[in-house]
Amino acid sequence: MSVVEVMTKPKVLVTSCETPKTGIDLLKVTCDVTILPYVEPTIEQVYAALPGHDAVFLSGHVTVNSKFLDIAGPNLKVVSTMSAGYDHLDVPEIKRRGIKVGHTPQVLSAAVAEIAVMLMLNAARRAHEGRTLLEEGKMERGPQWLLGHDLRGSTVGIVGLGGIGQEVVKRLIGFSVRKFLYTGHNRKKAGDELGAEFVSLDDILELSDFIVLAVPLTLETRALFNDAVFNKMKKTAVLVNVGRGAVVQTSSLLKALKEKKIFAAGVDVIDPEPLPSDHELLKLPNFEIVPHLGSATIKTRNEMSAVAAQNILDALENQPLAYPL
Repeated sequence: MSVVEVMTKPKVLVTSCETPKTGIDLLKVTCDVTILPYVEPTIEQVYAALPGHDAVFLSGHVTVNSKFLDIAGPNLKVVSTMSAGYDHLDVPEIKRRGIKVGHTPQVLSAAVAEIAVMLMLNAARRAHEGRTLLEEGKMERGPQWLLGHDLRGSTVGIVGLGGIGQEVVKRLIGFSVRKFLYTGHNRKKAGDELGAEFVSLDDILELSDFIVLAVPLTLETRALFNDAVFNKMKKTAVLVNVGRGAVVQTSSLLKALKEKKIFAAGVDVIDPEPLPSDHELLKLPNFEIVPHLGSATIKTRNEMSAVAAQNILDALENQPLAYPL
């Protein structure tokens, strides 16, 4: 009697019904794809669907830890997150179990850099404060009204000259910035090519008119910007955070802005996120915020979805991932 081998497609779980079709369509060619019918599922809803899948496509920041992996079971071969950040993933534990893990850096660097530049300009030129005064009917025309600061001729410090940091520098060159500084673990060839100077964090704090945070959240960077750090910054400085919210201690940021230890801040990320609607920061005129929109363009999210899907396909074919962790 002949035995007919039935080939089954690998099973992929996608955690949001709003995942861009670019990635879904790639997966459907060779995989059996299950898409959860929620925009942002609860962890219980993810757990309920998880068992038996060969791969998980994380469309949002679902926490992947030992419990997640235990529930997923022995079939799980790869986890791919549609994000550059990965602080929601227990990467060592995932790897310890022989599961591959990928993310989507680089493809979002340009979009996040654009948000960084927007926040720099809005904060330096008092956009939020001006809009508020207009709404209150308090517009003035005197030559000293609502003066801000120039990017032209300024010193810009980048904390974390990775893909996003490099794209920020590229976009600011046209603003006639006087000097670019950056700090991190090591001097980078990209920094030399961009004409940026590698310095210490203390030099960044002392010399920079604008400071852009573009670092991931790690044990080293958590609460990196605290009271002591704000005390070292120029009183005319503008802080911009497009990395992770918890890199900046929110209570310290509030204090620095209220006491005018710095001129202004512009953030795409904050801790906690979302910021409560009655939070004191939202009442300050020198605080600019957007709700984590760094990668929120149609083109970028489509590209992120495709990269996250390609990570899964590579892993299922036992090939190196496009962007492994």
